[in-house]
Amino acid sequence: MELSTRYLGLTLRNPLVASASPLSKTVDGVRRLADAGVGAVVLYSLFEEQLHREALQDARRAEAGTESFAEALSYFPAGAGEDHGPRRYLNLLERAARAVSVPVIGSLNGSTPGSWARYARSMQDAGAAAIELNIYYLPGDPHIRSGDVEQRHLDILARVKDAVTVPVAVKLSPYFSATGEMVRRLDEAGADGLVLFNRFLQPDIDPETLTVVRAVSLSTPAEIRLPLTWIALLRGRVGASLAATTGVESSIELIKYLLAGADVVMTASALLRHGPEHAAVLLDGLCEWMRRKGYATVEELRGLLATPVGADETARERGDYVSALQHANSTDYGPW
Repeated sequence: MELSTRYLGLTLRNPLVASASPLSKTVDGVRRLADAGVGAVVLYSLFEEQLHREALQDARRAEAGTESFAEALSYFPAGAGEDHGPRRYLNLLERAARAVSVPVIGSLNGSTPGSWARYARSMQDAGAAAIELNIYYLPGDPHIRSGDVEQRHLDILARVKDAVTVPVAVKLSPYFSATGEMVRRLDEAGADGLVLFNRFLQPDIDPETLTVVRAVSLSTPAEIRLPLTWIALLRGRVGASLAATTGVESSIELIKYLLAGADVVMTASALLRHGPEHAAVLLDGLCEWMRRKGYATVEELRGLLATPVGADETARERGDYVSALQHANSTDYGPW
């Protein structure tokens, strides 16, 4: 069974990529992921706030700038710049890239142009095969214009592309008024890959303690629908590689994303739940399904269920929506 694929101009042994997570915080963790069979590893993210902490580690917090920045710094304990910051990250990246035969991709997480370019270059020098820009920006201020949000993404990409020669992927959210146009603009601006989609923190409320609960929940297969839709719509319409992420628990989700047109499929939650070795389970399931369906290579099945190029995408989506509702209206859901 031939599983090799291309992503960001890189040749991977298969389309399963371990996305950024605590599993890649050590060389041993990266090695376990590679030994389990993944095609590439995205190293855990280096945060913009950590970059600022290193740059200002000898300054008092009161001199750090805005209140929002001071609050962001408070999320990282004292000494984080030394133990978990940029220097440790680059050292880990260098050792991990030497320890495994699969590509190791550096990850930068932030929301402003800032110092991304310099650290992206440092990641490249440390051995990163590519850079993933995880642009986590939720514009809570109602006075921020949508055009400014979009331009911020383009500015960050431009700065990093000017600084590095390795491929650059952008991980973005689905919450643009025109996601397709934003993807097209990033593609035209030189993004080598697009990772769909980032998951924003969605805090809960504890009514007993009257507190806001800030916790990251692992994704579930129910969350696959939105990225699946956009992968199918974008396949063949942009030059950038398409990476699908969110909701991958079993080989079923892996197969669905490939049929929609994903070049690679990323997962973190399933590997956190079941351990890095679960990657082999996902790949075995893909191979078994391919044998059963008569596919010898991943390329034979990739994009089979994507929206055909040249079709009226908007009309097709509207038609599918109406058909789904009509089916729901004619379905007997039993007694209410």
